[in-house]
Amino acid sequence: MPRRILILVGHPDPAPERFCRALAEAYRDGAASAGHSVRVIDLATLDIPFLRSQEAFLHAGVPADLAPASAAIVEAEHIVLIFPLWLGTMPALLKAFLEQTMRPGLAFLYGAGPAGLPKPALAGRSARIVVTMGMPALAYRLWFRDHGIACLRRNILNFVGIKPVRETLFGSVDSASKARRDRWLAAMRKLGTRGI
Repeated sequence: MPRRILILVGHPDPAPERFCRALAEAYRDGAASAGHSVRVIDLATLDIPFLRSQEAFLHAGVPADLAPASAAIVEAEHIVLIFPLWLGTMPALLKAFLEQTMRPGLAFLYGAGPAGLPKPALAGRSARIVVTMGMPALAYRLWFRDHGIACLRRNILNFVGIKPVRETLFGSVDSASKARRDRWLAAMRKLGTRGI
């Protein structure tokens, strides 16, 4: 069944040769070939200001330049976040984007859940987190316990109701051979075809 898919490319460097962009393109191509509706937003092309106060988070609203991206999140049935691992977690640009677009009243409702807890407003959506890194992916999972990705999954995506959240990690990217990268791109196309 065709899905509305949003791909968020979270690499702060706008250089087209960044592997995150190739992964996004492969996923998009696979999804489009299967009849899914796909939108790609490259965060490096957006002006994303940092939030600087709780007052701004609660009352300032999504910046006008980010309103289309915020609407795309609401419209999507499946969200794919693709980014490089920086200092063990997502780059600051992606975190700033999520802080700006995952606002109260849009992504969750304060005090509307059981016992006055926040109520998720984005339930019914799924996500895939795709991360590239310089270290082996297994080392990140076992030694570092994938803490940065776990935080994104639990504290942001699950908090606003996005479940399930699946993960795909590509490790030792800088030293990967062309054949290995081609296998990764093929895997992304297959995931896109399936819309997961």
